[in-house]
Amino acid sequence: MPLHRIVTLSRLVTQCSRSSTLLLSKTQQSYSCRFITLENPKRGNQLKNEKLRTYIVERYIQYVKGYTKVLENRFPRAMQMYRVFSVGIKDFLKDLKTYIGLRIKVAREQGFSNMSRQDIELYQKMPSDMLRITPVLILSAIPFGNYVIFPLAFLKPRSLLCSHFWSIQQRAEFTTQELAERLRNNKPVFRALQAKLESIPDSDLKDKWTRVIGLLGSGVHPSALEILACKELFAKEPYSLNSLTYAHKGSLLNMYGQSRGILRVSKLKHKAFMFLQLDGAILREGGVSELSTESLRYACHLRGLNSSYLTNQDMRKWLEIWLSISQQVDKSTYSLLLHCPIFLAYNHPQNWMLIY
Repeated sequence: MPLHRIVTLSRLVTQCSRSSTLLLSKTQQSYSCRFITLENPKRGNQLKNEKLRTYIVERYIQYVKGYTKVLENRFPRAMQMYRVFSVGIKDFLKDLKTYIGLRIKVAREQGFSNMSRQDIELYQKMPSDMLRITPVLILSAIPFGNYVIFPLAFLKPRSLLCSHFWSIQQRAEFTTQELAERLRNNKPVFRALQAKLESIPDSDLKDKWTRVIGLLGSGVHPSALEILACKELFAKEPYSLNSLTYAHKGSLLNMYGQSRGILRVSKLKHKAFMFLQLDGAILREGGVSELSTESLRYACHLRGLNSSYLTNQDMRKWLEIWLSISQQVDKSTYSLLLHCPIFLAYNHPQNWMLIY
């Protein structure tokens, strides 16, 4: 048989073996060694056997591919559930590994100044994702537990699974639902701000604050300068974090999607601190003009604005106002930053449309 025929057949076997398993790959390597021995008197019979083996390999690969399609047709829900958990657990473990590395980095450097915006967002988001998925992972480790918990989690993904296991459609749907639940706490927070208006001594500062409350009550938002002019009220009584009523602090936590529980002041301080880190990272990376559409929407979502139908220009404009206030906030005025969803988005048409 001519040399080029032997080489061609050898390449064919090699291609087939690469698409098969490691065992088939090793088998092909032994076959290739035989092909280069051209002086073997039994090479004709060997080539016939190789053709047969090549045919069997090809048919086996086709059978496996065809069987996968058969499973998808006969058990579509089971195959879909398999993909959800196989892809989701890979993404979750990848982010978990990154999160652990970030925790170590924060502990060593004692800060977030060298972290990117995406890393800070992941650092802030992973604890809640871990808390949500942990019961499912623990129960699935119990003998036969996976036969119960996986189908249940598949049917209730928002309650039992984190975003790593959600489809694109589910992420959009669940994110909107979560924001709608958060926005229902805006009115209690605004009422709590109104309730302490009369406790402020008569002064120019009270007049400025009365105007801010009046604007919000009449359906519009104050400017960043008008808000910052009242910053002093949030550094001490009546609106510093330690001066807020117990219910006010609870509503403020719920406004950010956090549970009330205990240590409310500590939770609120940590939330404000993380906002400052995120805002600083945005500025370090070139400002809101450098954010993609997806990043803009997520940034607005975190800060209490429904951006589903906003243009990129609208989102950037709103975030620039937020950042102009954030840059003037320090540890003593965390409360001012935490109330910015009220000052900047309480009367926003997109938020009212989502609630009502």
